[in-house]
Amino acid sequence: MPNAIVGQSGGPTSVINSSLAGVMQACQMRGAEQVYGMLHGIQGLLEEKVCSLSERMKSFINIELLKRTPSSYLGSCRYRLPEPEEDEAVFEKLFAILKKLDIRWFFYIGGNDSMDTINKLARYGQQTGSDIRFMGVPKTIDNDLMLTDHTPGYGSAAKYIGVVMKEVIRDATVYGTKYVTLVEIMGRNAGWLTAAAALARGEDCEGVDLICLPELPFHEDRFLAKVEKMQKERASVVIAVSEGIKLADGRFVCELSDDARSVDAFGHINLTGTARYLSNLVARNLPTKTRSVELSILQRCAGHLTSRTDITEAFQVGGAAAKAAFEGETAKMVALKRLSNDPYQCTTELVNISEVANYEKKVPLEWINEARTDMTQDFLSYARPLIQAELTPIYINGLTQHIVES
Repeated sequence: MPNAIVGQSGGPTSVINSSLAGVMQACQMRGAEQVYGMLHGIQGLLEEKVCSLSERMKSFINIELLKRTPSSYLGSCRYRLPEPEEDEAVFEKLFAILKKLDIRWFFYIGGNDSMDTINKLARYGQQTGSDIRFMGVPKTIDNDLMLTDHTPGYGSAAKYIGVVMKEVIRDATVYGTKYVTLVEIMGRNAGWLTAAAALARGEDCEGVDLICLPELPFHEDRFLAKVEKMQKERASVVIAVSEGIKLADGRFVCELSDDARSVDAFGHINLTGTARYLSNLVARNLPTKTRSVELSILQRCAGHLTSRTDITEAFQVGGAAAKAAFEGETAKMVALKRLSNDPYQCTTELVNISEVANYEKKVPLEWINEARTDMTQDFLSYARPLIQAELTPIYINGLTQHIVES
């Protein structure tokens, strides 16, 4: 029986390893001789850095620890494959390595850029008559993949944001004096994560006062006017702001600061400092104290606040990808298809990878209220099922236990 190989790419999540477990177990159940793991994704594979997951994950406890361990167990990368027509040598090298390992089934867990990788590999494989099956397994806290109702990783990140925003709001109101707190949340072009701040509102919490998404152009004067008006009604104002909010001319707001910025292999500028810039803007223009909070990587690695719904679905899409590949499918991604909100029901389906790669799903504008300050009930009905229930971590000596590369 031939072998399978799986890799992880892009930014990690708190449930990406559950998808890895799903792929591995399903491949083993269907008879794969070996299940290999790419160390640091496609970039590591090019250097023939692989491990045997079949050897590493022999015990039940290892699988359970893997599912509960945040970040990418195999390591990740941000490596952009060229177009096959532009640099065939890279593909010849990759396919030679796959042949040496006797690979029949290839799985890549990731977001937009990872689906681009699968798309290119599948296209080259079809052009050269390869019998390798290439499958995309969705993952991203950004929730911006097309043709899937939501992505594994988003629910847990949204749960973390909802919980943390409730705690920030409690802290921000303790002194009863004028204070503006700006919380920066990840999201380059899509505001799904920042929108999750709306989940904080409930019987025990007044919720955030303003949500700023990248789907809408940002105007400094309108922003200041809103903050000033809000502070006349209540001393403490808490604002959730996406790191990727842009001015009407397309520039990121964070680019207005003097911070040095790097660019990754996909041409993505490093976004940070948006909340800090706006905090300073408010402090210069309004008679109030300000504070900026940057959640940064905490929102994607908080394994102690994982949603059970999320971790279960992450495992399911991994298993569904293996099932489809063993049945002969290729150049596909497993998508989640919602059947109902209440009760929440969701299943999996296959979509063409070419219709996912390099496209982005934005927050529907109709899910933003007319005042452009909050999310509507439609968004809350969409997001709430994804954050339900918890998977208790395994604790040793009072701390969560993880599995790491051995």
